[in-house]
Amino acid sequence: MDLRKLKTLIDLVSESNVSELEITEAEGKVRIVKSEGAVVQHYVAAPMQAPMAAPMAAPVAAAPVAAPAEAAVSGHVVKSPMVGTFYRASSPGGKPFVEVGNQVKEGETICIIEAMKILNEIEADKSGTITRILGENGQAVEYGQPLFVIE
Repeated sequence: MDLRKLKTLIDLVSESNVSELEITEAEGKVRIVKSEGAVVQHYVAAPMQAPMAAPMAAPVAAAPVAAPAEAAVSGHVVKSPMVGTFYRASSPGGKPFVEVGNQVKEGETICIIEAMKILNEIEADKSGTITRILGENGQAVEYGQPLFVIE
């Protein structure tokens, strides 16, 4: 669903006597609830037909297999503080902020996560050596997803 459309719906709910609004479209479902003067929005991006589709079952089964591998990582794991797009460099084709084997200091920029057209510099939260880069350049990352390992 388009962000402008979401904002319009939120504004309409906040300015009206409607206390709850739920809309279902092909892209997903939006539920907007007004509570004590504030508007709370819930957005489910998955299509309604997804739970019935057989091909969707395979990725769900693969997820538990990946989790133990991440748990076996030794060292300090730098995790994504937000949902967005992971970039290793400040510009396309630019030199990455860090490579495996680089020494980093706490507070040094190690990557960028783009969220809603805003580029957020992510800093190392510990000094040490980058031993693994777990994020893929240009790929979406989730909140709490491991990005780097520092030892």
